[in-house]
Amino acid sequence: METDTAPPPLTAVEARILGCLIEKELTLPDHYPLTLNALVSACNQSTNREPVMRLDEGEVQRALENMKSRGWVFQVTVVGARVQKYRHNLKGKLPRLEKPAAALLAVLLLRGSQTVGELRLRSERLQAFPDLESVEAELSGLIAYPEGPVAACLPAGPGRRVAQYAQLLTGEPGGIAPQEEIISPSSAAQPDNAGDQAWKQRMELEIELLKSQINRLKVRLGVED
Repeated sequence: METDTAPPPLTAVEARILGCLIEKELTLPDHYPLTLNALVSACNQSTNREPVMRLDEGEVQRALENMKSRGWVFQVTVVGARVQKYRHNLKGKLPRLEKPAAALLAVLLLRGSQTVGELRLRSERLQAFPDLESVEAELSGLIAYPEGPVAACLPAGPGRRVAQYAQLLTGEPGGIAPQEEIISPSSAAQPDNAGDQAWKQRMELEIELLKSQINRLKVRLGVED
């Protein structure tokens, strides 16, 4: 009789911790690894986070202990430091991921499902992508990761005007029930004109992506305009 040995998915808090550790390693390498206090502050940031969380040290510490037992993070002792620090083990868990893919994964962990255009814009602090095609290429690598998909494409449909991408480390998209007290200012009612403008920008980015995909297909098929 076969048993299911698949590792358990990350919880919402664990995903936030992992995303923060990756983000701070890329943006603030001089302050990485992070102390517990620094990690709590990173998790509770009100910017570049969706949803915004209100976590205390105890919640983060318990999540870290669970992640340590499953090999997602390491507790390290830094010479001259009086407190323990924490670093992620993304290279050990997903050894094929390079910096560009890790940057996109961090943004997905920190801000949920997003369009290609949103990912390119929001990942600028971590990794600069020259165009939408380069973002799409890295996302394709996450989707086709040899040991199992790390991300998925969510096609346009009811409640979703354009295709979006989501990370799968917390399980299938849309199947996660939050277990922590979470607030999300961005989920509050927005003025109609602000929502329309954001939608217009996303549509323009998606149109450019579709154009680049069509051009690549034409080249492969030898089709001339």
